[in-house]
Amino acid sequence: MTTDTVTTDTAQADTAIDRQLEAILMVADEPLGLIHLATAVDRPLKEVSAAVARLVADFDGTGTVTGGTIRRGFELREVAGGWRIYVRAEYDAVVADFVLIQNPSRLSQAALETLAVIAYKQPISRGAVASIRAVNVDSVVRTLLGRGLITEAFTDSETGAINYGTTDLLLTQLGINSLDELPHISPLLADGAEGFEDLK
Repeated sequence: MTTDTVTTDTAQADTAIDRQLEAILMVADEPLGLIHLATAVDRPLKEVSAAVARLVADFDGTGTVTGGTIRRGFELREVAGGWRIYVRAEYDAVVADFVLIQNPSRLSQAALETLAVIAYKQPISRGAVASIRAVNVDSVVRTLLGRGLITEAFTDSETGAINYGTTDLLLTQLGINSLDELPHISPLLADGAEGFEDLK
């Protein structure tokens, strides 16, 4: 086997890992640590770390894959001990305009239910919301974040879970001044006497 063949094989393997990680990071709604990513693609930690560095450079337009010519509208950023794709700061305004003004579609029933849980129980993690609703809420949380109705309040130092809270935009949309004006939930539920009073 020639040196050129080994180099080509290595480059192809690198590209495959890069694309796999890129696909995973595109759908992740929380920062993913290197160990988590390495497990997901079943590759050594050192290779995954190198791949993440290549993706950062690729998205910044400085990587060898792009030849340093294309700077994407998104970036791969390290936050809370993990990696996640974010819109670049300079495009926040245009994205917010699109999400909040140009694309004001109605929220689904699932989104409304998830928003209610977050509003009454905040700060609350995605896992806790999923436990209450007994369904996966990943895509719904992404939708609510994209609409600016909820925000990442803080990251739990022990579990690494992001806790969410509502934003002032939600108050504006509901026409209230504070969350204290939300109705008590117990009278609205048939079984409200059995443990829902502490929600509000």
